[in-house]
Amino acid sequence: MNENSSVTSIDYAPSIHESPVRYFLRAFWRHRSAAIGSVIIILFILLAVFAPVITPYQYDQRSSALLASPSASHWFGTDDMGRDIFTRVIYGARISLQVGFFAIAGSIVIGSFLGLIAGYYGRWRDTIISRIFDILLAFPSILLAIAIVAILGPGLNNAMIAVAVINIPAFGRLMRSRVLSVKEEDFILAARAMGMKNSRILWKHILPNYWSPILVQGTLGFATAVIEAAALGFLGLGAQPPQPEWGTMLSDSREFIQLAPWTMIFPGLAIVCTVLGFNLLGDGLRDLFDPRMKE
Repeated sequence: MNENSSVTSIDYAPSIHESPVRYFLRAFWRHRSAAIGSVIIILFILLAVFAPVITPYQYDQRSSALLASPSASHWFGTDDMGRDIFTRVIYGARISLQVGFFAIAGSIVIGSFLGLIAGYYGRWRDTIISRIFDILLAFPSILLAIAIVAILGPGLNNAMIAVAVINIPAFGRLMRSRVLSVKEEDFILAARAMGMKNSRILWKHILPNYWSPILVQGTLGFATAVIEAAALGFLGLGAQPPQPEWGTMLSDSREFIQLAPWTMIFPGLAIVCTVLGFNLLGDGLRDLFDPRMKE
């Protein structure tokens, strides 16, 4: 063990009287990626929650200042309809975080449930569920999302459903692989021998041991969901005008990229910063939950 790794292990070692939660929080904030990512995410959450207080205008409020450059009255400038871009970017955080949360939450619940059933019970259940995952993974994710929205119709809610569906296999296969690796362990066999029901074994012994990789995958999947929702909005299949969704804002400002580049720069930066925050947080959680993954 080199000198640097020795120092790191001492810094992260828990004290005798320190609770596991306090130790994790201390290690979390000492991890650079996790700390930076969480600060970025908290900032966007605060902006989304307090958008009416922070922004000086309504997101659909028009003015005579068309394509005005950034100034004291319009920090990010205005779009082709005279709407304040700063206001629309802040309100857009609400939509992107909403899509990411509900889409990934649905993916986690459905995917984890299917993965548990496939991994624990096996046989024909595993065959059917695994083939469903394979079919979903056979299509490029964005094309599958476009197909789902085309069937259901354009709109924010349908975009959330599409993003949730295309992310189900990632969580399902992760949970299935974890269950397959543990279901023959001694403590599971002992629980069966004691007459414990399968549902209780799944809920009490298997699921609690594997929430950490699901949490990491969910954090990283949140970043992917934001990009996928923005892509659907860019194609006109997500949030519909005048909703200030970042992808829709990018689509509406394509023809003004040379005349008024700020109409694309600030929504694009919002997407980049949000995705970066969740990726940094996911990488940090991965390192904290599994120190062997740390470089």
